[in-house]
Amino acid sequence: MGLLLIQNLVKRFGGLCATDDFNLDIEEGEVHALIGPNGAGKTTLINQLTGILMPDSGRVEFDGQDVTYMPAYKRALAGMARSYQITAVFTELTVLENVGLAVQATQGHSFRFWRPLLQDPSLVGPASALIGQVGLHDFANTCVSELAHGARRQLELAMTLASSPKLLLLDEPMAGVSKHDSYEMLALLSRLKGRYTMVLIEHDMDVVFALADRITVVVSGHAIETGTPDQIRSSEAVRAAYLGGEEEFTL
Repeated sequence: MGLLLIQNLVKRFGGLCATDDFNLDIEEGEVHALIGPNGAGKTTLINQLTGILMPDSGRVEFDGQDVTYMPAYKRALAGMARSYQITAVFTELTVLENVGLAVQATQGHSFRFWRPLLQDPSLVGPASALIGQVGLHDFANTCVSELAHGARRQLELAMTLASSPKLLLLDEPMAGVSKHDSYEMLALLSRLKGRYTMVLIEHDMDVVFALADRITVVVSGHAIETGTPDQIRSSEAVRAAYLGGEEEFTL
């Protein structure tokens, strides 16, 4: 059994079936990409996996536990961590302070807001390690408002990793970044590959085919095909449904 198992998941909004009898299993340690046209239902699916939305029917199992209707905070405690399309960081604080706050929250000591964070070695040590892990060591004491967008994405990932997650749900990590920054993020995610199980929503096909062990193509809320990058690249069904049958995936 995989780390994450999705069975017959359905989510409707009025007459729209945003998730249509969705089935998928995510193996521990793999990078699994979800691709599909805008409006295909990828983010709605992620929202159900993290507990932001509850499905109308179906089942979600995580690490052997039924989490279908579990609140979002309990899923986070169980080991799910998510990054968003829009970066969510404290721009008036430094990189170290941002990551330190994330570490503090995972330690269950968020009530210590009055204590100078940078004087607490139990926070500074882990935060510094995470900052180095995402390649921001030289910016530890830089105010986030001075960072480029790509560096903010790296910071957000460091904050996500603070909870030592079993599963990373990455919602368009390349959104809004420059070409250079996308190379940096790809290199970072490549270094994390194998250390974390990842579900990746991404429109940049170069990134998807470079990172993913398996890819699932989502159209109208339904998983039409799952396979290796080579299988997806050569699939007639994928070209017909995802690309209108007029072109092939190219790298």
